[in-house]
Amino acid sequence: MIRTVVLGSGGSLPSPRHVPSSFAVKYGATYLFDCCEGCQRQMMKYGANYGQARAIFLSHLHADHFLGVFGLVQTLGMIGRKEELLIVGPAGTKRLFEAIFSQKELAPVFPIAVKEAREGVVLEERLFSVRAFPVKHGCKALGYALEEGEKTRFDEAKAKAKGLRGPMFTEIQKTGRLVVNGKTVEIGDITYKQAGKKIVYSGDTAPCAELQAVAKGADLLIHDSCFTEADAAQAKEKFHSTAKGAAECAKKAGAKRLLLTHASNRYEDRSPLLREAKAVFKEALMAEEGLEVLV
Repeated sequence: MIRTVVLGSGGSLPSPRHVPSSFAVKYGATYLFDCCEGCQRQMMKYGANYGQARAIFLSHLHADHFLGVFGLVQTLGMIGRKEELLIVGPAGTKRLFEAIFSQKELAPVFPIAVKEAREGVVLEERLFSVRAFPVKHGCKALGYALEEGEKTRFDEAKAKAKGLRGPMFTEIQKTGRLVVNGKTVEIGDITYKQAGKKIVYSGDTAPCAELQAVAKGADLLIHDSCFTEADAAQAKEKFHSTAKGAAECAKKAGAKRLLLTHASNRYEDRSPLLREAKAVFKEALMAEEGLEVLV
């Protein structure tokens, strides 16, 4: 199971109840999608081990999405971090972090790799990859998709029908074929392919075709839902989405679940956002700090 933890779900301005949008995906190590101010504290509070941070994926370079990086890097250095930390973002990311980290007092004491991306795979792990894609936010902005590889599963009924028992299951995995009752059984005869899980993070964006295409069949779509329909004009002006717009994207993409995030702090009561989304897409959730979603 892949565990997604909501670290922040608010808009650009922090409030007593919410911090700006940020997510930790736990899959062996910890992978951050945006890094809000105070992100490390949110990680401590909600059980997303900051010491296991492997990579940070920044959607764009508005400050509410990256201010938490500097405190996290300082803390990791103080606890003796040796492993490399990967930071991925749009064009301009290298210049930003080189400028900050060039200051003697802020210089990291462990290796940091900064990668700029526009589109394509930005990280390949053994069980999954992360790819970037362009979104629409009035500046250079990225969304990200974490995608597992295709999995091979045993069809136990087929295997038993062909006479496989006990240790034969282990043996055929090693050899790829086995003679059972005088007949050769190929591993392909008793297995099937299962699509891996997919989590898509929109970052800040207005509705766009690129996001909908990448989100096709996603197990979890985390989507900018800054405004209600009553404020749709502001959403368009500021290159954000309404909750209804996010739901329409999820529905058209055939996503399994939708997590609404980056809600403007003007809405003390977020229920209208969720209500508007659910009217279009029933499997919508409102992100709240500390919420965990398993896929």
